[in-house]
Amino acid sequence: MTAEPTRFDEAWQTALDHAAEAAKGGRDVVVARDLLGRASLLIDDRADRLPADADELTALRDDFAAATRPFTGLDPVQTASVLFAPELFFDVPELTEVTPRKDGVGRVAVLERTVVGTDWLQDTGASGGDADDQTAEPRQERRVALYGFKGGVGRSTATTVLARHLADRGRCVLVVDLDLESPGVSNLLADPAGMPRHGIVDHLVESAVGNAEGLELVTRTSVLPYSGNGEVWLAPAGGQPLENEPYDYLAKLNRIYSDLPAPAPGGTPRPFAVRLEDAIAACEDQVTELSRKPDVVLLDSRAGIHDIAAVVLTRLSGLALLFAVDNPSTWEGYRMLLSEWQRRPDRARKLRERIRIVAAMFHSAGDIGRLSTLRKHAHEMFTKTLYNLPDDGDDAEPFLAPDWQEDDRPYAPIPILFGNDLVGLDPLRSRAWPELPFVEAAYRTFVTSVERLLPPPHHEETA
Repeated sequence: MTAEPTRFDEAWQTALDHAAEAAKGGRDVVVARDLLGRASLLIDDRADRLPADADELTALRDDFAAATRPFTGLDPVQTASVLFAPELFFDVPELTEVTPRKDGVGRVAVLERTVVGTDWLQDTGASGGDADDQTAEPRQERRVALYGFKGGVGRSTATTVLARHLADRGRCVLVVDLDLESPGVSNLLADPAGMPRHGIVDHLVESAVGNAEGLELVTRTSVLPYSGNGEVWLAPAGGQPLENEPYDYLAKLNRIYSDLPAPAPGGTPRPFAVRLEDAIAACEDQVTELSRKPDVVLLDSRAGIHDIAAVVLTRLSGLALLFAVDNPSTWEGYRMLLSEWQRRPDRARKLRERIRIVAAMFHSAGDIGRLSTLRKHAHEMFTKTLYNLPDDGDDAEPFLAPDWQEDDRPYAPIPILFGNDLVGLDPLRSRAWPELPFVEAAYRTFVTSVERLLPPPHHEETA
């Protein structure tokens, strides 16, 4: 009888077990997994006090290769002393710690070299404030991520309505279109003639070669009606070139997700997350130069499992609105994504404090029972993923309410109502659509609820 082949998940667990065993010798071990899922052990022998033994390495290499095949790296066991740039493997923020150093045992960490997904495991800490003002609040605190696991839930429309509402109340709002593969919100905020020459993809490709200076990244909205002293600005996914000016959006899109090595020896590598942060910060700075500092930055994120969504949720936003339709596929998708943070309880605790569920396109406005059912499902999802984690201890109670009906919790859904009049709505044909009574009625609870979760405008803080 033919032996059952080693599958992807089994091979990965085996690699982690071998890493834990190797770390007992006192050296740190990184388990690196490449684009095909092949694993290698990287052993940090940079400390002379722990010279690597050649016979031990040979035995480890043979055992590791035999146990993980066919998911074995091309060079299954390597030491830092033979790597060209060991700091790219042992000293980068992309490392995810599995077990810490303790009692003479080295640390075990994971380094994923993937096309998508790595950033779901990265730090959820705030991004920096202004470089010349060490007392400034982190930029992250004024950014709101709008994300849906599934597309077609009205996320871009909700972004537009929210931007208008906040502008009506005097806020300066910047909307950043990060749905780069399928831009949508840009068309709701500006016509082609009003678009800037460049977009987010331009900053990502130009900054990679140190050529981002002088890009025209933002425009004040030309089609969205609002009143008062507020403003709405747009940073589109792609720009609108001048007549006869070449512009290959697809060629740029195919080159933006790469992590960049350090520009010089001893420098710092620039992963995609940092590059995207720089692009958004550049857009914020342009709005400040042209008008005033944005009070709110709305990040219209890519749906699904994608590094843009991962970066936006984990690194770049102070508030994350997760759009949900009450069906099994939605909750299973969110459960799959949020469970990734269970590996790092410290990150999960940060994340759960700034998430809110949005009941997207919610039918039956007066049916309280249906909204309660959605709330129960959201509560169940959070309970199984971001709460009751190791080391929660006495802190678990304040975050996870024993009563699922408690308001002002991440699982208490903010509804966007849905009516038949919305079905035939064409925002591109009727530019006054946000002012229609049925639109305002559908989004009223959503916009007012989100506004209460935001920091005050800059002028109120300095008054």
